[in-house]
This record gives sequence, structure tokens and C-alpha cells, in this order.
Amino acid sequence: MQLKEQLFQTTQARFGCAPDQCDDRQLYEALLLLTRNMAQNRPAPAGERKLYYFSAEFLMGKLLSNNLLALGLHDEVKDLLADLGRDLGVIESMEPEPSLGNGGLGRLAACFLDSIAALGLPGDGVGLNYHYGLFRQSFHQGRQVEEPDPWIEPDSWLIPTGMNFTVPFGGFELKAVLYDVAIPGANNEYANRLHLFDVVQPADKPWVGIDFDKGDIAHRLTSFLYPDDSDDAGRLLRVYQQYFMVSAGAQLILSELEKRGCALNTLADHVAIQINDTHPSMVIPELIRLLTERGMSFDEAFDQVRRTCAYTNHTILAEALEKWPLSFIEKVAPQIVPVILELDRRMKQAHPDPKAAIVDDQNRVHMAHMDIHCGYSVNGVAALHTEILKNSELKPFYDIYPEKFNNKTNGVTFRRWLEACDPELAGLIDSCVGPDWRTDADKLEGLLAFREDETVLDRLLAVKQDNKNQLCRVLWAEQGIELDPYSVFDIQVKRLHEYKRQQMNALYIIHKYLEIKAGRLPERPVTVFFGAKAAPAYVMAKHIIHLILCLQKLIDQDPQVRPWLRVAMVENYNVTWAERLIPACDISEQISLASKEASGTGNMKFMANGAVTLGTLDGANVEIAQLVGEENIYTFGRHSDEVIALYQGDEPDGRAYRPLDCYHRPAVERLVDFLVSPQLLAIGDPASLSQLWCDMKNKDWFMALLDVEDYIAVKEQAIHDYGDRRAWAQKMLVNIAKSGYFSSDRTIRQYNEDIWHLK
Repeated sequence: MQLKEQLFQTTQARFGCAPDQCDDRQLYEALLLLTRNMAQNRPAPAGERKLYYFSAEFLMGKLLSNNLLALGLHDEVKDLLADLGRDLGVIESMEPEPSLGNGGLGRLAACFLDSIAALGLPGDGVGLNYHYGLFRQSFHQGRQVEEPDPWIEPDSWLIPTGMNFTVPFGGFELKAVLYDVAIPGANNEYANRLHLFDVVQPADKPWVGIDFDKGDIAHRLTSFLYPDDSDDAGRLLRVYQQYFMVSAGAQLILSELEKRGCALNTLADHVAIQINDTHPSMVIPELIRLLTERGMSFDEAFDQVRRTCAYTNHTILAEALEKWPLSFIEKVAPQIVPVILELDRRMKQAHPDPKAAIVDDQNRVHMAHMDIHCGYSVNGVAALHTEILKNSELKPFYDIYPEKFNNKTNGVTFRRWLEACDPELAGLIDSCVGPDWRTDADKLEGLLAFREDETVLDRLLAVKQDNKNQLCRVLWAEQGIELDPYSVFDIQVKRLHEYKRQQMNALYIIHKYLEIKAGRLPERPVTVFFGAKAAPAYVMAKHIIHLILCLQKLIDQDPQVRPWLRVAMVENYNVTWAERLIPACDISEQISLASKEASGTGNMKFMANGAVTLGTLDGANVEIAQLVGEENIYTFGRHSDEVIALYQGDEPDGRAYRPLDCYHRPAVERLVDFLVSPQLLAIGDPASLSQLWCDMKNKDWFMALLDVEDYIAVKEQAIHDYGDRRAWAQKMLVNIAKSGYFSSDRTIRQYNEDIWHLK
């Protein structure tokens, strides 16, 4: 049946009228239903072994455009709507973004599901159906305000399955209702699933803002991603969420294994479980519990689970490796406590080093330790990250299990992060190297043949300018921010965390402001963009957002500075904003303290869209630098081995780094002291700015003051080099050409070859 006829039948059945009589909202709903049904009706890939990818987050982004591309219908639908006098972009804008993730962890999981399906591998995601996401961010009086972010409409991508599983908690039980989201594979006839579990009767809305009764587990368990963990109620709710996800997921796995006619003692032959960070770690004791309940001995159950589960580590930060008090697990899921204690006993007997214990001397359960002992693979997500894990952070485990450790450098799907979000650039690439880069990103390297082609370089600059113009129009329409589209677009968008060092970028803005006020005008205007959410209980991160918003206001009100320097912080940064910002970026800010960013994926998306990286040699920046060459990236700052050494010293906080020594350098002191200058105090909250000022000069845990002078110098060099438009276009071209290595298709092939063995 022709697509035009299918659309007619859908609108007729749904609204009682033809497509040309529908309004935009009705057309959106019709396309959603049509696309969802087409994806849902595709068969799942077959194979002897199936993957279950467990993750607390799946930051999917809007799905209509992405699914139309995967189904091969995007251009046909676009033309069909044009014939009706409608714009596909307008229709797509009506879709709410699924609030199922927060940052890189969730976005990576979404890219991986896309690639697993595109490669025709049997593999489903397993997560929770959060109703209000992390939160919707707005700014009021220079501060972040958190509100619920509802996204589930009567018609959504969620497919009720009719399946449910009973999850036992301490003193009560809950049914986990299963919803699916179909994940169609690009350029094939298959579709996998994202399995999302929900409570039977989710609460309608929170009380005020994102405050809610954290003890109302039966109705609030799936309300929010990462409930505020500043109190025991919030921390307990996180444990409830995690156990709910893994218990329901484990029961689903055993149910599907039974339907396939496979015996329980062949679990490891037919199932691979990837534990994405430590949130799903309780799947290990839960699977052992379920297998022993079904008659299997503990030894055999442990053997099956150990050959089924693999663990991806996403962090070097010790505080991010979850350690739950055993008393929390006793309250939430007492039935798995004997399993955890037995695993701990066995591991301590075999490996008595206290640093390798599952349960430590404070009765805390180390989730990562359980994952490593009780799984068959441990991978980092960038070459540098994996080496740090092996040689430092997880060295006791590497000494025990060197064969388990491996690296899988992250990747992104070029179908969303180039084809969908930057269609003009995608068209230019097609004209140079053909369309096959969508499924074989290594083909992008063919662009290197055009390094001296003036026509291609001019077109590349024109595409970037069009994207900058478009971003300016959107920011004016949505936030009332008027910007110069011909300024240098310097962009830092990611989760707000001190180790990512948005505060160091703010010090650069202060430097530039003071230079202009002193009459030293820059070579060209610069606009510094931020997009970031601070966790509700992360006070210092909120202070940094306040500082950025104060600087934005200060500069907006200054006619001397405004023509040369602007600051723009987008509200409610999400995938939709990323799809607007990334194609428009000139300079990609990847400035985390070396050794602290596991990988990053924004850095990959930016380079694929022709941005030039300004960054430390941290995470995947190291591999970007190796690929593009030092002339096509701007690096600065102390190297990871120097930073690691500075964290080992005799200062009161255990470091050899003394921030006051850096602060007392005149060029640094004037920047830091500006936080409590009359100009800023007149705009912002004195208490907030003073706390940030004190922390920066006395603590500066992530060493912004150590690197800030080098950062400013290298950033100024990049802005100077931007003036040579031909040379800059060549840098852009090389970055795009070399970005193919960072395809999530490549990453997933490596996971499959080395870990999952699905086909």
C-alpha cells in the first residue's frame, strides 16, 4: 500500500477526515501512529544469543524524524506533506521529547540501541518509564528552577504489551507493567525493543515543583529519574527504582528464555546482559536468587550469571561508583541480601584484599566490585579511561582479572547526529563521497581529498553560517536572546559538574569582559553558549549556573561590551537543543580536568558537524587529537598523569595541589575576585557568589585555577585562527573526515565481537 494511502486511512480512521483537512497536530498524531505501527510490525532479529542492555537512562530524543529515517520514509513524508502545504519540521516540533535520561550515559544508551538494531543484532534495552524525567529547567532571577517534565501523551511511542511481573519488596510487592518502544533498524527490516517498566498506578503529578512523597513507592517509584538523594528517603527511593528495574528485567529474561524452549542451565549460552554503569548491578544477585528459586544450586546459578553479565564503567570519580548501605538493601529487597553476603564471603576468601571487597567494613555494598567479581567483562569507554581504570582506580581488580578488562571507545550514531540534525551538511558530504557514510562512517575519510577544493570549503563555511543563523532565530523566538550570527560560536553543553569545569569557562568570560572594559578590544566578537542542568541537590553546580546567568545579564546591559562578547545559556538543555547547537558550533568546549572525564560523546558529535575541539587531553579527546593531528585541535592543560600525582599529597584534603598558590598569581586573582566585585554583587546573590568565590580559591577540587591561564591563551589562539577562513574550513573538513571512527556502529561491532558474541 502506498504511503499516501496509508496516511489517508490513518487520518480517516482517527479523525474522520482526509490528510488535507487535518491540522498540524492531527497530522503529527497520524504520522506517529503510522510510524509506530510500521516499526512495531517489523520482526526482531534472530540469533542463538540475545543481548539485554540494562540502563537507568535512555535519552532517546524525539523519535519521529529518527524513525522516519530508519524506515526509509523521511524524504517521502517530507514531500507528501509539502504537497499538502505543510512543513515536516513544524510537524516534528509538536513531539515532546521523552524524559528518560539526563546526559551522556543515557544518550550513549540511545545511540547503542540504534546501532544494535541497524546492525541486525538481537538486543533490547531495559529501563524504567519515568513520567517526569530529571526535571524541566527554567531560569528565574538568575537561578535554576526545577519543574516536572511530563512527556507521556495519550498517543506516544509507548506500546502496552499486556505483560507484567511481580517485584517483591520488603513487606510488600508491586507489579511491574511492561511498555515497549520499537527501535527500527536503519537499512534493514528488523526492529528491537526498549523495554520500560512502570508501576500500575503512577501518580498524576508532584506536589510543588519536583517535591513529592518519596515514601509513596507504589505510585511515585517511576515519577522521576534520579530522585533527590540529599536525604535517606531519596536514597532509598533510588534503591527501590534500581531493584524494581532489575527484578522485572530478570524475570522478563527468564520468561523469554522459557518461550524460546531453552533450559535454565543454558542461560549463558543464550543471554548476554550488559550492565551500563552501576545502577543495574543488583541484576546479578537477583538472577542468582531467581535461578536458585527454580531449583538450581547456588554454585551453578553463580556460574551461569558470571558468564552472562558484563559491566561498563563510565566514571573515574570514586563518589560516582555506587556504594549502598547494606541496611538499605535489607529494607528494599531483603531476599537478595543472603545472595550478596554469600558472594562477598566467596570473594573475600579468594581475594582477601579489603580494597576488593563487595561489602566493606562499614557494611556498604560496592556495586562496581560486585559487577567485576561476578561478571565476565569490564570495559572502559575511552583508551585513556580504560588505562586509568587498570593502573589506578580499579588496579586491585585488574591485578586479579586482567583478562576481563577491555576498552570500547564510545561512539554516536551519525544517522541522528549528522544526517538528521545537519541535513545541509549531510547533502554536501553526499555530493563529495556519496551516501554510504550513513552505514559505513569510515567513508567520511574520503573528504580529505577535498582539502584544497575551494568550492567545497566555501560550501562548508556557508553550511555552518546557515546553521548559526538558524540557531539565532530559534534563540530569539524561544528565549528572547538576540545574538550576532557572525560572531565566533563557542559552545559548552553538557551536564553541570565541577569536573567538566564550566566555572573555568566563566573565568574566561570575566577575562574577556575586563579586557574590553579596559579598552583592549578583541579581533572579533565571540558568543559563549552554555547548556546544562545541575542536579537539584548539587549546591555548587547551582552556584556556577547562577554565576553564568549573572555574567549573561551583566554583559547584556553593557553597551561597551555587548558588541564584542555575549553569553547565552539555553533553558532546559536536552537532545532537541543539542540538535540545534551542535551544527552551529565553531569551537567545541571539552575542558574537563584531565583524567576525570571517562569519554564524552558530545566531543564526537561536534567534530562530526565541523566544530574544532578546544580541550584537555582527557577521555576521548585523546583519540580525537591522535586522529585529526595537532594542527586541527586546540589542547591545553596538565596531562592526566600530572593531575593524578597532584591528587596524592600532604594537603589537608590529601592533595599536593594548593589552589591559593594559583589564586595569588595576579592574572588569576583578578578573575576570581570578580565573583565578588560590586558589578556582580549588584546583579546576583551575594551569598551564592561568595560561596563559589571561597570554594574556588580555597578548594578548587577540579583544578580550574591550575589550567585557566593556559586555557585562556589557547582559546584566544583559536579565536585568532578563526579569522583565516580558508584554513579554518580545512580544520573543519579534517574533523568531519576523521570523525567516522566515533560511529556507534563501530563501537557496537567491537562489543559484539569481544563481549556479546550475538552472531
